[in-house]
Amino acid sequence: MTFTHRPVLLDEAVTALMGDAPQSNLVVIDGTFGRGGHSRKMLEQLSSQARLIAFDKDPQAIAEASTIKDPRFQIHHMSFAQMDQVIAPESVDGILLDLGISSPQIDEASRGFSFRMDGPLDMRMDNTRGESAAQWLAHASEKDIARVIKEYGEERFALQIAKAIIASREQGIVLGTTRQLASLVAGVVRTREPGQDPATRTFQAIRIYINQELSDVEAGLMAAMNLLKPGGRLAVISFHSLEDRLVKQFMQSHSKIDTPRGLPLRESELPTPDLKLIDRVKPSKEEVALNPRSRSAIMRIAQKNSRSIN
Repeated sequence: MTFTHRPVLLDEAVTALMGDAPQSNLVVIDGTFGRGGHSRKMLEQLSSQARLIAFDKDPQAIAEASTIKDPRFQIHHMSFAQMDQVIAPESVDGILLDLGISSPQIDEASRGFSFRMDGPLDMRMDNTRGESAAQWLAHASEKDIARVIKEYGEERFALQIAKAIIASREQGIVLGTTRQLASLVAGVVRTREPGQDPATRTFQAIRIYINQELSDVEAGLMAAMNLLKPGGRLAVISFHSLEDRLVKQFMQSHSKIDTPRGLPLRESELPTPDLKLIDRVKPSKEEVALNPRSRSAIMRIAQKNSRSIN
């Protein structure tokens, strides 16, 4: 099946990000530009004095961003985890993070993300630097491979898959293509949920590891806290449980203050938490029908409190 790239929760994300902030002079971040759907929508609604700053690791996303000829817009070829290295603290009104992998990345065989098409086993979001999936599998230990597939793919056959990868390596077989890896996994994973390819969890796990996606999420959430002005909003769209768990735990932990029991404080004397939880949004039935890949998406929205204590 061929998919057209559709930004997930487009209207909901833009509405959530703008919040109650004034529409003039806004500074907004799109931390995952992708193919620019959310950025373009925001530019339609931002005033002429506003600024939109985008980030992406993918060189193809950077090339797409270069087609936007708008003085309010700028793009950085770097992870959103590093956005606080180029933007001043408490200078941003809204931050959007649309996590995970985009449809164009999946649908282009040469990127190596998909087990449905044969291509080089790359999986790097930034294919100009770092180690590819094939390079990592060529030297990683059985223990490390099993750990990655277990932790990031939640795959119960992780050890068996790792053993098969090592066995093929010892036989002089180089896993250099997506089809080779998918076939190897299919030979090990004999049972799977209806409609799910046996290689789904393994590909997800290796992709997350190669791109350090979860550590980027953790660093990006902390960077967002530093960059948001009091009253600024953070909206994060996640597509699988590992990402969403990190986002949920982060927002919840920063939305409450743990005080010792019995401490003689009036409610007005209690410190204010960093964040106020605003909403949790899922795609409508209509959106899922138009874009099946949106079905697992969850957007969590929080607002930085005016008396933040970071």
